[in-house]
Amino acid sequence: MVRHPVLDALLSSVSDGVYCTDESGRITLWNRAAEAISGYPAAEVLGRRCCDSILVHVNESGDRLCHSIGCPMQRVFASETAAEMEAFLLHKTGHRVPVRIRAHPLPGPDGRPQGMVEVFTDLSHHQSARERIEELQRLALLDPLTQVGNRRFGEIHLEARLRELNRFGWTFGVLFADIDHFKRVNDRHGHDTGDKILQMVARTLTHALRTNESVSRWGGEEFLAIVINVSEEQLRGVAEKVRALVQQSAHLHRGEPIRVTVSVGATLADPGDTVETLMRRADRFMYRSKESGRNRVTTALQAATK
Repeated sequence: MVRHPVLDALLSSVSDGVYCTDESGRITLWNRAAEAISGYPAAEVLGRRCCDSILVHVNESGDRLCHSIGCPMQRVFASETAAEMEAFLLHKTGHRVPVRIRAHPLPGPDGRPQGMVEVFTDLSHHQSARERIEELQRLALLDPLTQVGNRRFGEIHLEARLRELNRFGWTFGVLFADIDHFKRVNDRHGHDTGDKILQMVARTLTHALRTNESVSRWGGEEFLAIVINVSEEQLRGVAEKVRALVQQSAHLHRGEPIRVTVSVGATLADPGDTVETLMRRADRFMYRSKESGRNRVTTALQAATK
């Protein structure tokens, strides 16, 4: 691809990730924002294809888009028109990042696409996340390893949401997620790798939720997510999204991708609930997921039918 100093300067200054491919899908351009959002420097991706264990886009159900009609590049070459969608890319450190993708064909002399340019916008709200981290550090409510709230942070938010539920009727639910077979990861790969897995899961959970929702490390390999203004059906949908995205995340250790799954208990809060009764119910549902084979979601409706 012919480069131009003005174009290089322009692409270096934008906050969106930009990359170009040739007709075979090999990457010919990768700007600084693409490096920042994905974690991959240009030297590691130029000449490769994005599906070669780089971005590996998935949808919110965890379905891979590469080599399918859901792939932005496939859409562009099939229709010869622009395509736009939201997906989750795989960050170099293993967690999933939500992005908005806009792909456009690069026409050749005959007018047919001879390549593609893709622009992707980070939807993970980094600025608000940084502000939240600074506030948590000030209040000593941050888990230093995973950079999400600690257990006390989770308890404070649960208490606040319960007060809102009883006073205003504002509904919310909780997801209680436990990493499956986490001890095996520590025993096989060491505690440093186990720490990386905890960080990966925490980031994936955070990126799966809205900015006004929260994630905290409840203890060990357990995480609590608070999801507001939802029905039980909607809460289950969020839980399945979280489960699928964790399953499709990976930490690269000595060239080997290490993947984990989570078992999730999901429940709406009831008027009159306390932090203890709500978490006891979520914990019970989470263990139902473990007993049912792991990598599953259990809600009150499912628990009642078993």
